[in-house]
This record gives sequence, structure tokens and C-alpha cells, in this order.
Amino acid sequence: MSQSHPFSPRLDLAGLAALAGVPLAATAHEAEMADTASVVANVKTADGTDAGTVIFTPAANGVIVTASLKNLTEGMHGFHIHETGACTPDFTAAGSHFNPQGKEHGFDTEGGYHTGDLPNISIGADGTGEASFTVPGVTLAGKTTDQNPYLLGDADGSAVMIHAEADDYRAMASSGARVACGVIMPKGG
Repeated sequence: MSQSHPFSPRLDLAGLAALAGVPLAATAHEAEMADTASVVANVKTADGTDAGTVIFTPAANGVIVTASLKNLTEGMHGFHIHETGACTPDFTAAGSHFNPQGKEHGFDTEGGYHTGDLPNISIGADGTGEASFTVPGVTLAGKTTDQNPYLLGDADGSAVMIHAEADDYRAMASSGARVACGVIMPKGG
């Protein structure tokens, strides 16, 4: 039995917008509900090349993620929130996927998915890609709520990771090597 994919409605729009080269903005309601304290994760490749930004904006129903990536290889890439706010050259300091519920990996896995499992991101022939969607249940810093109980800004912080291959939404290792990383909330911060 598969889990429902929490990003499907926004993903379809994001995919169409990406194909048209148009960034997808949050809905008016999401923008109205969003806190003004957005966090920008500056994404870098292992050699320090600028790979773009991922903006995290608090909203009533989670966090709006807006990615604008560059200097990456063409194709679909696994895209995840990792549990520790630290990026090192091999990106292992970021730890595993953000998984405060202790669930299985993948939208298509019974008992899944990790809170940090995000939809794959498509990178075009020019090395760029954009997406926008809401991650339910998370908050950046401060006080959690019943609707958003999972804190990205805990003592270990959190990071966003781009992987070499597409996530098959089942096997944890399907998305391969870590190719770019950005700190969302720093470790200890």
C-alpha cells in the first residue's frame, strides 16, 4: 500500500512552471499566512561552486520551499532535508534525512515517508531548475504547534541536499551521491 504523495498538487504546477521557465509562487493564502522570517539556504557543490538557493518560508501549514538551482547536471535529482545543519566537502556532516517520526524512507513505501523526503527536482540542459511546494508539519525555529510539530531549527539544525540521481521514493540509497548542500538552520543555532 503506497502513501499518498503530499506534494502532488503543487508538484504538478511546479513541473509545468519549470518547463515553461516560470517560477511558481506560493498561493495568495499561503503568502498571507506566511511569517516574514524566511531562511535562505545557500547551496554549494563539493568544490564550492554556487549551486543556487533554497528559501524556506514559514506558513500556517508547514514551510514553503522555493528552490532556484544552477550549475548542476541535467536530469532528475533526489532532493531532501537532512537532519544536521552542517555541510562539509563530502556533505556527510549533514547526517541522514530529517526523520523525527522514525518512519521508513519514500512516498511509495508502506510506513513511509520521512518528513525530509521531498519531491525530486528537475534540472534542465542549462544546469538550472526551479520548484516551489509546501512541506507539511515543519517549522523553522521557535515554538512548534500541533499542526507543525517538527522543528528544523533544533540543536543540530538542518540542511538541504541535492543528490546525483532521482529518488525512486522507495530505496534510501536510490538517489546516490550527495552533490550539493546548503545549511537551512546551523548546527547549534
